[in-house]
Amino acid sequence: MADTQIILKESVPGLGAEADIVKVRKGFARNHLIPTGKAYEVTASNLKRLNHLKGVRAEREARELNDAEDFGRKIGKLKLEFTLETGETGKAFGSVTTRDIEEKLQADYGITIDRHKIELERPIKESGEKEVSIKLHHNVSATLKIEIKSSTPTVVLHEESDSTEAKPRAKRKTKPGA
Repeated sequence: MADTQIILKESVPGLGAEADIVKVRKGFARNHLIPTGKAYEVTASNLKRLNHLKGVRAEREARELNDAEDFGRKIGKLKLEFTLETGETGKAFGSVTTRDIEEKLQADYGITIDRHKIELERPIKESGEKEVSIKLHHNVSATLKIEIKSSTPTVVLHEESDSTEAKPRAKRKTKPGA
């Protein structure tokens, strides 16, 4: 089958970003990409446009990076608090998942983050403070502080020594010759 090279005007998922020169099937280029305005044919005049597209792409990527860094600083200042039912040992009956974190950010702060960007190895089941990484851009990650509180306070019992405690056992005497 015959392939052709085209210059992408905009990002096409699975193919490339704007200003990329990619090789595709002629029919795909002729019937879809060029008529929908997503690509140019590779010609001498279109290669001159390539520099303009590269400039637009660089501006967009710089803007996305700055936005991600600003958003990362904003997230770094936040602290989410969750309350879970726990047993006597402090182990939670439920857990905090990426979906819970996503919903809490939306409800408390109006911040919308895709839960797939939240990097959580496994659901959090222990009470205490945790730090969770959020991937905002391929070069930018933010750290979100999360505090898991117990809905039932843990009670630490201090045992007092009383006379009913077991005393250390004396060594047992063995019979000679046995």
